[in-house]
Amino acid sequence: MSGNHVDGKVIVITGAASGFGRLVAQKTAALGARVVCADVDADGLAETLSVIDAAGASAKAHIADVTDLAAMQALAQAALDAFGCIDVMINNAGVMPLAFYADHEQAAPAWSRCIDINIKGVLHGILAVHDQMLEQGRGHIVNLSSIYGNFPVVGAGVYGASKAAVNFLSESLRMESQGRIKVTIIKPTGVPATGLSQGIVNSDAVVGILGPHMAAYGQLMEAFAAGELPAEYADAEHIEYFALQPEYLAEQIVYAINQPWGVSIGDITVRASGDGYIL
Repeated sequence: MSGNHVDGKVIVITGAASGFGRLVAQKTAALGARVVCADVDADGLAETLSVIDAAGASAKAHIADVTDLAAMQALAQAALDAFGCIDVMINNAGVMPLAFYADHEQAAPAWSRCIDINIKGVLHGILAVHDQMLEQGRGHIVNLSSIYGNFPVVGAGVYGASKAAVNFLSESLRMESQGRIKVTIIKPTGVPATGLSQGIVNSDAVVGILGPHMAAYGQLMEAFAAGELPAEYADAEHIEYFALQPEYLAEQIVYAINQPWGVSIGDITVRASGDGYIL
């Protein structure tokens, strides 16, 4: 494949104030996309636009809460008012409140928020652009899932269920809109530098994704935090590379978008070759 299939596309990205959302906004804007960055974090959005501007590209910001369907519809309308169409919708906003059921008194509010953002937020993103994409005759929806959605494990009942729901929403949409809307599911493994882990309620709950590797991986993380990690574990050129930097996942999101309209990348999982995740 050759050529730039991102140039000129109108791309709406939720959760664009940080993490994968910011990186994808940067990368797609640099390739010539007309990007609308959405988030509830106005300061973070301003920083995202500043970074894009400093690189010689441009983007627009729009404050939007993915849990509010009307707000997401307003986001879509803002993109239409600015650019006349919506080619790609990236439902990236998400939280990860890992906890055991025994933690419910502490975790229940975070779990409710997880359901609102991870499930309803993705659904609202789909609904906000669905009719417009059908009217245009084409579109592309990219939904951020997780390897946690692959199989149920301890410590991630609610979070894993939310990501399994993303998979179901995505695949049913793909079947209903075949030949009109492309659908891509992105399944990150652990990417510590995104800050997503800050939402974990009980740090012991990561045992579900690590299983027998829990102790060894914990030691690597401690060494990393202390600046004592052996160089090969932090080097992406080394087979023992143990934790992805966000840019590698962002590159694959861009790869999925950077395809001819007739080519659809259905499902992408990206791992560090030395990570300890068992899902």
